[in-house]
Amino acid sequence: MNDLGFFTSLEDEPQIQYLNDSLYEEFQAEVAIKREDQIDTYVSGNKFRKLKYNVLEAAKQQHHTLLTFGGAYSNHIAAVAKAGSRSGFKTIGVIRGEELAQNFRETLQHNPTLRFAQDCGMQFKFVSREVYREKLQPQFLQQLKDEFGTFYLIPEGGTNTLAVQGCAEILSEATQDFDYIACPVGTGGTIAGIIEGSFPHQKILGFPALKGDFLNAEIKKYTDKTNWELVNAYHFGGYAKVNQELVTFINDFKKKHDILLDPVYTGKMMFGLRDLIRNEFFSKNTRILAVHTGGLQGIAGMNQKLLKKGFPLIRM
Repeated sequence: MNDLGFFTSLEDEPQIQYLNDSLYEEFQAEVAIKREDQIDTYVSGNKFRKLKYNVLEAAKQQHHTLLTFGGAYSNHIAAVAKAGSRSGFKTIGVIRGEELAQNFRETLQHNPTLRFAQDCGMQFKFVSREVYREKLQPQFLQQLKDEFGTFYLIPEGGTNTLAVQGCAEILSEATQDFDYIACPVGTGGTIAGIIEGSFPHQKILGFPALKGDFLNAEIKKYTDKTNWELVNAYHFGGYAKVNQELVTFINDFKKKHDILLDPVYTGKMMFGLRDLIRNEFFSKNTRILAVHTGGLQGIAGMNQKLLKKGFPLIRM
């Protein structure tokens, strides 16, 4: 029996929190954050928005199982696992890295993301990186159906047309007075939805967490609007790559504003936004809204990596 209340009754629209910062004041920029991270502890931010209509569609089609793909530290994997357990679905995660299955108990011991997903009832299938690259090929999908039975497929990162529909709801009448909307970019679904939900006078700035120019084509699959731009200078070397400067910024931001940022997405966005303001990218008296897309669940795993490198840890 599916219980869809979590996705059908969002009690309170996430707050818009204005930031007091001497640098913003110096360059006459008004900056606020839409606290999408406050939607939920585990299915927060863009994960809630992306999964909402997919879970409702899965129930409409009378599926009982959600299957998705991700890496070993994927926030998406954790969110699908929790969303499934809350909504009455079985969940299956196809995980990149077959070596993780060799000593599964040790993997769980050192990986808080997979441990959390398993605690939510998710079943795993570990595959090689070669097989993972073929994850959407009909032959592989048929193998998964032969092994697990029928399922509702949610793509890696959650991006599809229904996800974009959900992410469009991040913006509303409460956000129409802002000139710029800033958001992190992973697979392109969140920014596509925000572009679709934006008003004509607004410019959308995306801050990719990955290197490469492939995202433009991905975003254009879901929107015909042109009021957007990707800022590619703040990925810190690529997906999940961080350095001490970024960690220091995240910790200072938390101390100053009492807002925790994640190191993969929102930390890089806010770092980049501050740098753009400092370099007078925006005209004076510009109103900027940054979207906090959540992702805080992944900090524990990142801190394990930082500890091995001898870097300072992200203070939670």
